[in-house]
Amino acid sequence: MKDISIFNQVIGPVMRGPSSSHTAGGFFIGKIAASLLGEPVREVEVALDPDGSYARTYREQAADLSFACGLLGIELVDERFFQALDIARERGVKIEFSLRRLDRADHPNAMDIKLVSASGRNLRIRAASVGGGSVEVREIEGWPVNFTGLYHEMAVEAEAGAAESIRQKLTPLPRLVEEPGIQVRDGAALVSARAREPFPEALLTEIKSAPGARRVWMIQPVCPVIKNKPPFSSAAEMVRLAGERNISPGELALEYEAEVLGWSKAQVLEEAERRFRIMQRAVHEGLEFRGEKVQLLKPSAGKIFADEKLARLPLGGTYLRAGARAMAVMHVNGRRGVVCAAPTGGSAGTLPGVLVTLFEDERVPLEKILRGLLAAGAIGLIVDSRATFAAEVAGCQVEIGAAGAMAAAAVVDIFGGSVRQAADAAAIAFQNIMGSICDLVQGKVEIPCHTRNAMGAANALLCAGLIIGGYENPIDLDETIDAVYEVGKMLPPELRCTARGGLALCPSALRLQ
Repeated sequence: MKDISIFNQVIGPVMRGPSSSHTAGGFFIGKIAASLLGEPVREVEVALDPDGSYARTYREQAADLSFACGLLGIELVDERFFQALDIARERGVKIEFSLRRLDRADHPNAMDIKLVSASGRNLRIRAASVGGGSVEVREIEGWPVNFTGLYHEMAVEAEAGAAESIRQKLTPLPRLVEEPGIQVRDGAALVSARAREPFPEALLTEIKSAPGARRVWMIQPVCPVIKNKPPFSSAAEMVRLAGERNISPGELALEYEAEVLGWSKAQVLEEAERRFRIMQRAVHEGLEFRGEKVQLLKPSAGKIFADEKLARLPLGGTYLRAGARAMAVMHVNGRRGVVCAAPTGGSAGTLPGVLVTLFEDERVPLEKILRGLLAAGAIGLIVDSRATFAAEVAGCQVEIGAAGAMAAAAVVDIFGGSVRQAADAAAIAFQNIMGSICDLVQGKVEIPCHTRNAMGAANALLCAGLIIGGYENPIDLDETIDAVYEVGKMLPPELRCTARGGLALCPSALRLQ
C-alpha cells in the first residue's frame, strides 16, 4: 500500500501553471537536488531524453524556470519565478538543459542531473516527475534508490564491511518507514533509510564519522510528512470502512487525512479551506481576463459566463456556468498564474468549476463544500494508488478524466449520497472519458485542455445526477481505474503529452502564433 496524502498528492500542490508534472515536479526535483548536494550549487546540467515528454515541452511548460526556483530556494508562488534563470546567472549559477539519449530511461519524464558545488563537490542523480507534482529520485551516483521527498530520507555510501554497522545504528529509530536497506557492489555499499521524523543530529554526526563511511546524502521533506499508514487504498476498502463507521464520503476522507498526516480534523478542514479559496480566486481572476491572449487563445470564459447570466446563449444553467468557471481557471493556469493542482495542473479547472458554482450559485454551505473537496481527494488517492496522474504515461484520461471523477464524487457527497454512490459516480465519469489522448497543441497546456476541463466539470455534474437518480453502475471504480490505466499504457508516445499526434499535428494548430 502506497503512502498517499490528499493534500500532498491529490488536492495539491499549490503551484504556478501550466503543468504539475513540469512546473511542480520540476520545482520539487530542483529542491531535492539542492538538498542532496548539501552545499551552494555552482553548475547544473539537466539531460533529457529526446524521446521523452520533457524534451518536447520543458520550455513551453516552464520546467526550466521551476527547476531553477527549487534549486535556488525561490517558492513557486513567488513573483521572482519568471526571472528565475536570470537570478541564477546573477548568483553565478550555471544551469544548462541538454538533450541526449538516457541509458535505461524508464519514464517519459526522466532526467539525469549533474551538479557541482561552489567547493567543487560533484553529484549525479537520476530523477523523474511521475505525475501530479509527485517526483522520484531513482539513482544517486549510480546507486538505485527510491526517494520521494515525502519523508526524511538518507543514503550513506560506505565500505562494504562497514555497511552492517551503519545499518544497525539506524535500525532502532522508532519512526522508520521500513527497515534500512543495504546494496553492495565493487567493495562498496549503500545504506538507505526513510523516516517519518527527523534523524537526530547526534546520530547523523555519529554516522558521518563512523569507520568506513564515505558520503552521506540527505533529503529534507518537500511537503508535510506522512506520519501514519493510510487506512484504505481501494474503492472496495473505502466503501467497507464507510459502511462500518456509517459516515459520508467527505467525513471518511477527513478522518483519512487526519490519520495520515497526524493532524486534527480542524487542521485538515483549515487546509481544505485554504485550497478551496485558491481555487475560488483563480476562478474570479480568470473570469476577468479580456483581450490579451492566454498563450495561443484569447480568453473567453468571462464573456461566456456573462452572456449566460444575461440569457444570451441558447442554453445555460449550472452545467455551462461550471464549464465557464473551469475554463477561467485554465486561463490563469495558462498564464502561469497560481492554481491548485486537482489533481494536476492540466486538470486544475475541473474541480473548482464544479465547487465554486455550487458554492456561489447554489448557495451550498462552505462546510459541505470542504467535505466535498475531501471526498474528491479520496477518489484521487485511489487513482494514485492504482494508476497514475501523468498524461505522459496514460494520456489525458488520468488528468482531466481523474479530475472529473473526483468532482463527480464531490457532488454526490455534497448532496447527501453514500460512499458507494460517490465511487459509482466517479467510475462512470471515468468511463465517459476512457481513452482520451494528451495531444496538447504546440506543447502548451491550452488547446484542447481548456475546453476539456469545461467538459470534465459538466460531465461530473451529469454523472452525479445519474447515480443519485438511480443508474446502477455494473463496473466498479477499482476495475474502472485498472482499465483506464491499461488503456493509457497502450497509447503510443505520440499521444501522451509529446505534442506529436492528434490535434497537435493539425495544420491549423501548427499555424497558430
